[in-house]
Amino acid sequence: MSSWTLFSNHGHVLVCLARDSEARLRDVAADVGITERAVQKIVRDLQDGGMISIKKIGRRNSYRIHKKQTLRHELEASCKLRDLLKVVNKDLEQKVSTTRPEEKPKPVVNAMTSNEQPPDEVKPGKAAPARKAESADPKPAGTIEKQQGSLF
Repeated sequence: MSSWTLFSNHGHVLVCLARDSEARLRDVAADVGITERAVQKIVRDLQDGGMISIKKIGRRNSYRIHKKQTLRHELEASCKLRDLLKVVNKDLEQKVSTTRPEEKPKPVVNAMTSNEQPPDEVKPGKAAPARKAESADPKPAGTIEKQQGSLF
């Protein structure tokens, strides 16, 4: 039995970059199952073809997908990248921010526990007793699960 997929490696790389616009090419290569050097060439092809643009942010790259760009083959020329990515990445429309999950600030929680008493009234001329703010759970914010294998 042959192990072919419907998308080419170019399509797989594009889907990975659409899912995470700040993905490292090393991670994209691992997800697609090709070498990092091959991913670099594909990213350059996608950039030269006008499908993506690259912006340097500090030491990392951020990839912007040009969703209004049409597909290259004449059979699919009426289809835009947006249409294709909408089918493959159903959660892209719900994506509000490009912030990576591990970079999101942790909220500070100021909730009283059941055994704490509410603060006493502050009398004029006296300062209220100082309270320590409790920080949120120190566990990392969510984990990203990687999809293995073919998209279809």
